[in-house]
Amino acid sequence: MADPTLTVAKDDRIAWITLNRPEKMNALNPQMLQEWHRAILDTRDDDEVGVVVITGAGRAFCAGVDLTTVTDREGQGGAVGPDYDQPAHELIQAMLDLPKVIIGMINGACIAGGLELMLAFDLVVASDDARFRDPHTNWGLRPSWGMSQRLPRIVGLMRARELSFTARFFSAREALAMGLINRVVPQDQLRQQTIHMAKQILGNSLESVAAFKSLYNRGMATTLAKGLELEQETDFSITDTSDRLANFGEPS
Repeated sequence: MADPTLTVAKDDRIAWITLNRPEKMNALNPQMLQEWHRAILDTRDDDEVGVVVITGAGRAFCAGVDLTTVTDREGQGGAVGPDYDQPAHELIQAMLDLPKVIIGMINGACIAGGLELMLAFDLVVASDDARFRDPHTNWGLRPSWGMSQRLPRIVGLMRARELSFTARFFSAREALAMGLINRVVPQDQLRQQTIHMAKQILGNSLESVAAFKSLYNRGMATTLAKGLELEQETDFSITDTSDRLANFGEPS
């Protein structure tokens, strides 16, 4: 049986999913995608978890697909093939549907499929030495996990075109400036600052947070008019409103 490709730990209502192929810069293979998906489903059903953090072991977050494992290099029309696409699509949908916040803790290089998966996170904290890149065009590949649709919705069409057409590296500071990530912190403060963000979220109504996440994600996939309808008409289970309003006006 193959060794696990990631680790999962829980501490103080935070689940830590760590991609664990450091010798390969945490490059993705089908096994990792499947294990990542299972880990997300496990956190969904775990009442002791309120926030999920995803990071990488070693010097990289994720170098994208392990291209040495892609065997049919001519017959996929530039895609990496169904052995990758199906588990990646299932993982992305599971992360989007998860009623808990996912924070990406980007500790190093975040490239290609790693970047594509990062686009499904809710929040991203990166170290100041993290670097990002979409090298699909450099390798003669096309996106098949949502890069061409999600990236321009986040950074704008012109920026997305430049990043994909040039396949250049860009820094964490540049990623922050274009709205791709939320915070840039020194490497030695990365975990501490990520925990701080997670605890800020955990101090709020997680049912209310889940409602916001659902509306943000569903609204991004439709028109403004339809999104406003969703906001007005969708019912959510938020059971702690009375308790929280009872403390309204008291110092927090």
